[in-house]
Amino acid sequence: MSRTRWDAGRGETLTWRADQLGEALEHGGQELDSDKVARAKALVDRVRERWALKGGRTVVALAGATGSGKSSLFNALVGEPVAVIGARRPTTGRASAAVWGAEESDRLLDWLGIGTRHQVVEQDGAGVPLEGLVLVDLPDFDSREVSHRAEADRVLERADVFVWVTDPQKYADARLHEDYLAPLQDHETVMVVVLNQIDRLTGERAIQEVKDDLGRLVAADGAGDFEVIGTSARTGTGAAELRGAIGAVVASRNAAEERLVGDLRGTSRELRQDVGEDEPKMGKVIDRELLDALKQAAGIPVVLDAVRRDYRRQAIGRAGWPFTRWMRGLRPDPLKRLRLGDDRAGTFGVAPSDVRAVLGRSSLPAPSPAARSGVQLATRRVGEEAGEGLPGRWREAVAQGATPRDTALADALDQAVMGTPLRARNPIWWPVLGALQLLLALCAVAGLLWLAVLAVLGWAQLPVEAPLWGRVPIPLLLLVGGLGLGLLLGALARVLAGVGSRRRRALVEGRLDKAVGAVAQEHVRAPVEAVLARHRQTRSQLDAAGR
Repeated sequence: MSRTRWDAGRGETLTWRADQLGEALEHGGQELDSDKVARAKALVDRVRERWALKGGRTVVALAGATGSGKSSLFNALVGEPVAVIGARRPTTGRASAAVWGAEESDRLLDWLGIGTRHQVVEQDGAGVPLEGLVLVDLPDFDSREVSHRAEADRVLERADVFVWVTDPQKYADARLHEDYLAPLQDHETVMVVVLNQIDRLTGERAIQEVKDDLGRLVAADGAGDFEVIGTSARTGTGAAELRGAIGAVVASRNAAEERLVGDLRGTSRELRQDVGEDEPKMGKVIDRELLDALKQAAGIPVVLDAVRRDYRRQAIGRAGWPFTRWMRGLRPDPLKRLRLGDDRAGTFGVAPSDVRAVLGRSSLPAPSPAARSGVQLATRRVGEEAGEGLPGRWREAVAQGATPRDTALADALDQAVMGTPLRARNPIWWPVLGALQLLLALCAVAGLLWLAVLAVLGWAQLPVEAPLWGRVPIPLLLLVGGLGLGLLLGALARVLAGVGSRRRRALVEGRLDKAVGAVAQEHVRAPVEAVLARHRQTRSQLDAAGR
């Protein structure tokens, strides 16, 4: 038996571990190996089934190769010839059980699938009490009969304790070590290793050498550090020691839990190979590249140019020289051409929003092949960075999450642009300069009319003189001053319109960055983050189940 004992610790119950493993399988999904997942699901079901039958019974399975003498040991422990022993091999075809104690065991034996049952009535002085023991004699795990091997494996999968019985000839058999002991790296406390038929060896030294060699092989398998029990069913040697080892396990009343915890640990460790050690982080440089690529694909440069030109058109239309403002009205509204911005109804009562409702899109040009290629490159880089260091299936899932459908992404970008306000509150200088321009225009018109009247009166040789302001006639001053100052204010309005258009462009660009960023989050980052969140949850729960 192993020299160590399992410590439950931290209040982590068996069912809690099973729940953690079950949830890890759900979160891991297709990113975990399908064969491992199938075995893990079967284990979770088996844990719950065995725990529902917990009671006070301990199932101990005698397992060994052909000719190891396990059936003879079985009879020796029972105290009567229950198991059939014969020279022809294989002898044992179905598992049989011997039951100690009065506690009900039918449900447990039904679950084990064992029909042959023997109730043991112990005599006084039989040795260490075995109350609660269900001892199972298995078919040979190396039998020529496939059904015999399947029967042995089936019961071993559900047993609480393994008693590995071997002999001096087959103790180094590869099937025992590679197929059975090596996978049981987490079951040291529920295993007993027996070297039977030691009466075939000559002298205590030879017996000890074989026992030590067997112990080294088991340790090399990773199954644990064991003190091998030497027995001889023919002479009765070691029977009391074996009974004592089994009795100690039965008396602890926790072998079933230890065995199942070992299963959960081993399975979690096996699945853990399909999960990375941590989740990669997505850098800001990649985010910026993705945003820039999406902006190009969404036609943001075209929109921003239209916003700038729209601002200049409005500014000069409101504060420019009144005598040339009408020419601005002949130029098309740059935002209206894109069905953006102003949503007032046109000549026939149709607003841009009405057109968008029918078409479902703005009039922005479709992304160029270069823009589409840029988006594909940026999303691929997001997938590569977010999946760096992850196992293959997880990398593929991350890459797939970072690759949205072209039509969905294009529609989302168009809707983001259409839903972004492209105008802001008009600056105060528009009406101020506009009022001054109107006043100067009125002065210029008044001066012109005044001069015209004076010219007519002069032509009619009527003695009328224009009033002077200093040496300058006031009508001429009104005309020249109105026109000159109006042109200067018009030039100032153009300068201010240039500055304001750049500010408006920057303001709208910030809004559009936010809107496009939201699209990037929804269609690229969020799916990737969802995969990474599943990875994190799977990793965390596998670690919890395997603690």
